[in-house]
Amino acid sequence: MDFGVVLQTDPPASDVVTTMRRAERQGFRYGWTFDSSVLWQEPFVIYSRILEHTERLIVGPMVTNPSTRTPEVTASTFATLNDMYGNRTVCGIGRGDSAMRVAGRAPNTLARLGESIRVIRDLAEGREADVGGHTLRIPWVRDGRLPVWMAAYGPKALKMTGELADGFILQLADPFLTEWMVKAVRDAATAAGRDPSDVTICVAAPAYVGDDLAHAREQCRWFGGMVGNHVADLVKRYGEHSGMVPEALTSYIKERAGYDYAHHGRSGNPDTAFVPDEIVDRFCLLGPPAAQLEKLHRLRELGVDQFALYAMHDARDATIDAYGERIIPEFAG
Repeated sequence: MDFGVVLQTDPPASDVVTTMRRAERQGFRYGWTFDSSVLWQEPFVIYSRILEHTERLIVGPMVTNPSTRTPEVTASTFATLNDMYGNRTVCGIGRGDSAMRVAGRAPNTLARLGESIRVIRDLAEGREADVGGHTLRIPWVRDGRLPVWMAAYGPKALKMTGELADGFILQLADPFLTEWMVKAVRDAATAAGRDPSDVTICVAAPAYVGDDLAHAREQCRWFGGMVGNHVADLVKRYGEHSGMVPEALTSYIKERAGYDYAHHGRSGNPDTAFVPDEIVDRFCLLGPPAAQLEKLHRLRELGVDQFALYAMHDARDATIDAYGERIIPEFAG
C-alpha cells in the first residue's frame, strides 16, 4: 500500500513545501493538496516548488475540476510540470464542491467531467483531443504521462470512474462503504471491457495518532461535514431510501442545517456539530498506531492501493512522523 499526505495551501507556501519534504522523508509517496482558488493559495505554483525540493514525491490536487480551470489549461499545466520534473504528477478530479460553490456556481455535470477526463489525459500525454469541436494537440509534449483519478460517491459517478478513470478517490475510510464502492467501480470497469485491477484505489481521510480519542474526534469532525456536502447532493438526487446509495452513508446528515465554506476543511468548523462520534470514528483513522494498522490492513484487503492522510489538525507533524516510524514500514513492499 502507498501512502499520501493531503494539505491545504494556506500561506506561507514555504510551510506546505516543508511539510511535503517531511512526508517524503517519512516514506510517503504522494503529496496532495486541496484546489479551491478563492479559499487557498494557487496549488500548481506550489507544486513546482515541492517537486524542486523533493526527489520522488508525486504531487496532485485532491481534487481539481473541469471549470475553474479549462481542460486544455489543466493539461498544459500538468504537462509542464512533468516536462520539468519527470512525470511526477497525478490529476485528481471531481465535479467541484468548494471551488465552484464559493464562486457562486453549481458543481459540474458528470457529462462535462467525463469528457474533461479524456481531454486532459490525451493532451497531457501528447495525443490529439476534441475540445469544443476543435482538434487540439500540445506539440511540445514528449513522453508525457498523466494518470487521472476521479473522486466519486454516487452510483453514476462510480460507474463513470470504472469506465474512464485511471484511479478512484474515495474520501472516507469506512470499510463497509469502501467495499460497496470499490465493488461498484470494479464492476463498471469489467462491464466496459477494462481490467478492474488497472483502476488504482485511493482512500483519503483524516488520521490522528494519539491516545486521547475525544480530542482526536474534535480535531477531525470537520471531515464528516465536508463529506456531508456530497451526501446532501446524493440525497437530493436519489432520495434517502432509494437503494441507490447505502443508508450507512446518507442517514447521518438528517440534522445538517447548512454549511459555510469559510470554515471548509478546518478543525472547529461550527457547521459540523451534527456529525456524530460514530461517523467520525468510521470515516477517519483515530487512536494509537496499532488501532490504525488494524483498519489499514482491512482496507488493503478490500483492494485499497493508497491511503491519503488528511493532515488538517493540531498534530500534523506528529502524525506524519508516527506514520513514517510505526505504520508505513508495516506495508513496505
